[in-house]
Order: sequence, then C-alpha cells, then structure tokens
Amino acid sequence: MFNPLIYKYADVLVNYSTKVSKGDLVIIYARGIEAQPLVKEIFKLCLKNGANPIVRASVDEIAETFIKYATEAQLEYIDEMSKIEVEKADVMIFIGAPSNIKNMANADSAKLAKRSKATHPILAKRLERSARGDMRWVIADYPTNALAQEASMSLEEYSEFLIKSCYLDLDNPVEKWIEIDGEQKRIADILNKTTKIRFTGDKTDVTFSTEGRIWIPCSGNMNFPDGEIFTSPVENSASGTIYFDFPQNYHGSTAREVYITFKDGKAVEANAQAGNEFLQSMLNTDDGSRFVGEIAIGTNDRIQDITGNILFDEKIGGSIHVALGASYPEAKGKNTSGLHWDLIKNMKNGGKIYADDKLIYENGKFII
Repeated sequence: MFNPLIYKYADVLVNYSTKVSKGDLVIIYARGIEAQPLVKEIFKLCLKNGANPIVRASVDEIAETFIKYATEAQLEYIDEMSKIEVEKADVMIFIGAPSNIKNMANADSAKLAKRSKATHPILAKRLERSARGDMRWVIADYPTNALAQEASMSLEEYSEFLIKSCYLDLDNPVEKWIEIDGEQKRIADILNKTTKIRFTGDKTDVTFSTEGRIWIPCSGNMNFPDGEIFTSPVENSASGTIYFDFPQNYHGSTAREVYITFKDGKAVEANAQAGNEFLQSMLNTDDGSRFVGEIAIGTNDRIQDITGNILFDEKIGGSIHVALGASYPEAKGKNTSGLHWDLIKNMKNGGKIYADDKLIYENGKFII
C-alpha cells in the first residue's frame, strides 16, 4: 500500500469509524510489525485531533508460546493493565498484520477454550461500554503475505482486494459508507418490526425468535471493511438444522462441512466432515458456547468468497452467519461465553430468509 492510500485508510479509521476527538484516550493495538506504516499514520492523526494515543504492539509468536507453556493458573490470570485499559479507554483501534495465521492451528484446543473463558470479562466490558456509547472501537487489517496466501492471492492482489472491500479506491469512501449505512438502516428498520426469522437453503431450515431484540446495521464503525446487519436472537429460541458449506476458520484451525441441529436454543447435535474434534472442543468451551449469540446477513458485494479472514468473510455479500457463544449487549443479547465463533453459509444457491413468515431475501439478495 502506498502512502496516499495509507493516509486515506487511517483517516477513515480515525475520523469516521471511531471519531477521535480532543482529549480522547486512544489505545492502538498492533499485531505484527508489518502494520507499522498504518499504525504510524493513525498515531499521527490522533495527535492532530488533540487525542492522547498509546500504541500496544505484539507479535504472532507470543500467543502461541503462551498457550503452549502457560499453566492452568496462568491461563486464568488477567493482568490489571488490561482491565484498566478496557475500563478507561475512549477509543480502541485494533490493527492486524499477521505474518503467520496458522501459528495456532496445532494449539491445545482445551487450553484455548480455557483462555477464552478467562478473557471473556474483558471482551464483555468492551461490548458493554460500547453499547452504552462510552467507548468507540474498530478492527481493521493491513495486507501481509500470510493473509494473501490464505486467500490464494499474491500480496498485490490481496492489497487491491482489501482496498476495494473498504471502498478506499473511491475519492470519498466515507460518502459511500454513509450511503451503505442508509440502505442497511432501511432493512434493519423493517426487521425490527418483526419477531421471527427463518433461514432455509441447502440442508438447512432453522428458526430464531428476535422478539425484543434489535437489528443493527454495520457500516464501518466497528469493523473495517464492513457490511452486515445483525442481531442477537432470544437465547432459547434456535430450532432446526443448518449446514455451513464454507470452510469455518477460528484460531488458525478449520472445520469443514459443519452441520448443527438446535433445540430450545442449544446445539444438541453437531459434526464436521473435517476438524470435528476442534468443533466439539469449541462447543464445550463453557455453558454458553452451545447457544447462539448472533445471527447476521452479509451485505458487502465486493467480498464474494472465503479468504480465511473472518473480518472479511463474515461480510460476504449473499451470505449469512450464525455465531456460537457470546451475544451483543447493544442488540439486547443475554448469552455469555468465552466463545464467539462466526459460522458462515452461502445463500446465493437457493437460500431464503423469512421474517414473520414473509419472504424477504432470496438467492443472496433482499427483495424488500
């Protein structure tokens, strides 16, 4: 990425996504040294806005080493600085630039589950403060060879893909995201007047109650790129079976051809053609990990296929995803879990969505 695009990227993240203002405490989390050009530009813009930015940098191997060598007590330990940061920050900006996205593929899944459970209060506090409007945050990526290889692209191809997915190729990407936000709010307003949602498609027929919940349009405020409309369904309402045809990636591991059957909200049967042991381990993370924390509809038509990066994959235009585990407070969700695993399904091959028994979506497109 050359400098004018880096500036545009940073400008959108600072001035649109998180609206950094004078006096804000901004914590910039950078994973991977390759993100340095973007992190530097974000840091500079925060200073120009009168904010107080702090950079927290890490490398991929740290997480791998921790899971490999940490004792049970260390897995459960949360340092006081992390607690203070999530309680005090006005803005959090997460930039990923991994040099190896498979470094956790062979990690002990039981230890991963234990660590996820232990760190859940940190995530819950961030979501809680965000839902109250006390904190803004955004997650974004910087193109690396590791991300490009996982997506079966060259680094140049992947960089162009990221730029287009974020609409950074336009003279005014913010104007485009505001336009997208308006259309998604229109859809969300319709969905917020309904109480039941049903997904049907290939080997799929599953229903959720959304009574008392809020559908939220996403247009670059917390994820970048963005493009989804989501809610957290009533916890005991999921009923039926869903087949996830895309590869499902999480913590560097992959499950393929995943089937899940829900009864009274809980995943009572689940299996995967490949990666089944990993799937079962994640389902058994804690008491909330077999319940649905989120259902969502992907709307970014500039993303059309799996890249192995959930930041992009859950936004695929013509897809849906169902997340097992933690709910979103802003959607009025109540499920708590150390897990939040977005499982993605292609809807462009005959998929349909019904709201209160009315057909609203077919073959990857809204028809309302």
